[in-house]
Formats: sequence, C-alpha cells, structure tokens
Amino acid sequence: MKFIITILAAGLLLSFYNCSPKTAPVVIDTPVVEVPTKQEPENPCRRFSDLSNRDRDEVETAYVLYKDLVKLKKYEEAFPLWTKAYYGAPASNGRVKYQFDDGVMIYTNKYNNETDPAKKLIYVDSVMSIYDKRMECFGEAAYTKGRKAFDYYYTFPGTKSEDEIYEMFKINFDVNGKKADYFVVNPFTKLLSDRIIAGTVTNEEGRKYAKLIGQTVENGQANCKGVLCESWAIIADYAPARLESLEGIDGFYDCDYYADKYYSRFEEDPTNCDMINLVGRRLKRGGCADDDPRLVKVTEAYTTNCKVESPSSGILDQAFGSYNDGKYRDAIGLFQQYIDGESDIAQQFKYTMVIGKIYYGDLKDFPKSRKAAREAAKIDPLSGEPYLLIGKLYASSGPLCGSGRGWNSQIVTWPAIDMFTKAKNLDSNVAAEAKKFIKQYKQYMPTKEEIFQRRLKVGGSFKVPCWIQENTKIRSVD
Repeated sequence: MKFIITILAAGLLLSFYNCSPKTAPVVIDTPVVEVPTKQEPENPCRRFSDLSNRDRDEVETAYVLYKDLVKLKKYEEAFPLWTKAYYGAPASNGRVKYQFDDGVMIYTNKYNNETDPAKKLIYVDSVMSIYDKRMECFGEAAYTKGRKAFDYYYTFPGTKSEDEIYEMFKINFDVNGKKADYFVVNPFTKLLSDRIIAGTVTNEEGRKYAKLIGQTVENGQANCKGVLCESWAIIADYAPARLESLEGIDGFYDCDYYADKYYSRFEEDPTNCDMINLVGRRLKRGGCADDDPRLVKVTEAYTTNCKVESPSSGILDQAFGSYNDGKYRDAIGLFQQYIDGESDIAQQFKYTMVIGKIYYGDLKDFPKSRKAAREAAKIDPLSGEPYLLIGKLYASSGPLCGSGRGWNSQIVTWPAIDMFTKAKNLDSNVAAEAKKFIKQYKQYMPTKEEIFQRRLKVGGSFKVPCWIQENTKIRSVD
C-alpha cells in the first residue's frame, strides 16, 4: 500500500517551578515526507523496506492511525498502534524521526497519570530507551543527550542527579559550540551558575561555558526563523541575566569581559559622570591594567569631567576609594566600620543604604541587599527608601526565580508592588518614584486565566517562593 504520511510539527511545552528557569517549547520541526517505495537511505535499524509486503502494509497503516490519535491527544488509544509501528520499523523510511517524539509523549502521559512511584520510574526508563534507540538509528548523540537531560530536569525531576544532568547538557555545548540546541540553554545556564556560585566547578570551566552560552544566545537570535525566534527571545530574557549575576564573584570575569560589555556605553556617553564612574569601576574590577587603552581613556574622562578632591582622608574616603577601584567587598567592610563608629542616625542610615545598593547593583547579591535595606529601615522607620530598594530587588528577580517570562517571573511583581506601595504610603519624598514603579510592573502580573489554571483565586493569599519567601496577595493584570 502506497500513501503519504503527513508529519506535523510537534512541540513539548515543559516547565517547572520554585526558582528554576522555564524554557520555550521544544519545537520538533519535521517536513512533510513521502514514504518512498525504493532507495531508502541506509540505516542500522529496521525500515519499511526491510519488511515483507504484508508486514509493511500493516506497519505503515499503524503509523498513520496512531499519528491521527496522537494529534487528538488520545494517547492511550494510540499506544498499541504506536507500539506496532515503532517496533515494526523503528527507522520508518530511514528519514522520519517523529515516531520517537510521539513515543516520548505517550510514555510521558503515562508517567503523569501514574501514582505508583515504581511504575513511574518504569515509564521514565521507557522514555530514555526511546532516546537511545533514536541515537542507534540516526546518531545525533549531542541533540539526543540534550533532550534526555531536558526531560530529566523538567519532566522527571529527581530521577537523575543534577550533576549528571549538567554533564549531559555539557555534551550538547561541547559538540555544537555556539550552535547548541536552544532548549538546553536556560537549564544549563541555571545549573552552571549554581555550580559556579557553590564552587563545585572551577572558574576556568565556568568562564568557558558562560562565554559559550553568551555566544549561543547571540547566534540563535541572529539566525532564528519563525517560531524559534520567540523561543530565543525567552532565552535572551533569562540566560544573560543569570550570567551577569556572576559579576558578583570576585575574579570570575576578566578585563576583556567587562570591556566588551561596558566600554561601548562609555563611548556613547563619554562625558556622563555616572557612566564614566560605572565603566571605570567595572574595568578595574576585571583587573584591567592601568595602561590598558580603554581604562586610560575612561580615567582621562574622569579627571576632566568628574574628579572632585576629597575633603578628608578618613575611612569614608578609603571606602569610596575601594569602591571606585571595583573592590566592592572591601568597600562594604569600610562603610560598615564607619557606620559602627558613627553616632549620627542620618549618616548611619545613608551608608547602610549605600551597602544595600552595592550588594544590589554591583555584587548582584539580592538577599544581602535586602538585609541591608531592612537594617536601614530599623534605623529610620519613616523613610520609604529601604522599601523602594526591596521592591526593585523583587522586581528584578524574574530571571532569578523564573525564565524572565511566565508564571514564576510574573509572580515576583506581587511582593515588589507591595514594597513600592509601602514606600509610597510611608514617605512622600519617594512617592513619585514608587508610583512610577507600581505602574510599570502592574503590566507584568499574570492574567486571571493563568491564575485560574493553577486553581488559585484573585485576592487570595500566596507565598512567593525562590529567595523572596514573602506572603502577598494574588492580583491579575486584567
């Protein structure tokens, strides 16, 4: 029997919660393929052409019938037909691969509907054996390893250690370089950054893959087509922000990293003192030599436009000196020494807030920034500035607690707006800025439909997870 098998693009929309990055759907882009009657490509697995005429007719028919049921998401009905098709000719016509993706969907559905832990593990093993068969038939080991790692991480959490998953994702990058498959980028970025912060991977390895991730995102956005461009946009919201947070690790990024990222900003605005100071601090933090041409130009601009002679050579001057040299932790220690020896409440408050802002803007350490802001609030209970800072910390946590988009990233707006509202009501001096932030972040709250899908109710109580751990009220954008 001769006929046409129409292959539709299939997508896996997989997500997870609690401070983990979401990712875009895995898009399986498969063209319409005519089942050939002869000259099928070589394949180590059984193909239609390897079957008798009778068996071939039965297997080809099973391919068509099960596929129709999968389209309707009738996975249990499709299963026996898929089994006949898959085991009858796992390589199909030697080109088609959708049978593997469909098998993964069918067994994943079984996994999701099963309550017996032992049976769930059997279904996980079945999924992984399908991936192994795909590698046997078609190779593509790096792609398939990435898919296996993706499923272990998102769909079957806890069935494989994160260290093993990390190594599987790494294979995809090692083989594909900056052309790594898009669906591995966000979870690998999360696992990599966690290990860099924990010190379980060397800085050398960390820098290698951080750089490669950046190149991958840039390449993906530059060369994407169609629906994949939306996926790369989601990735670009997440991965670079996670990598930027590593700037808080002393000595992790080098001079070239900071110069590549920040020096062009100085060139665009070479007389702006805020920009001059920022770029100068970053270049020094990266260990740029005093005679580096980029640092020389920034220093000259600082001397010409911004330099102010310090009125004293006390501990505050030392603190600012360390800060301007990019030695942020030294600066924090010196500012704290000043605070501990100062009796003026206004000065204590001012420099406690400075510490909070260094942790936020320079070291990317949000929990310590919040701690400093809370200390400042104790010093001056009538100021709204600490709550404004905490609100910014929460609002900036989308990439830290989610993908930069989607539910986990949206819900951080609730406690952020709580803090902005508290700042506005407490202190007229920051009310205008607080109102601006409230208006800005309200538009990023989830919709009523998204809230309903999670069996939650607008107006109800909710504890935001991740590092935030704040009780708040559920609100919708509509």
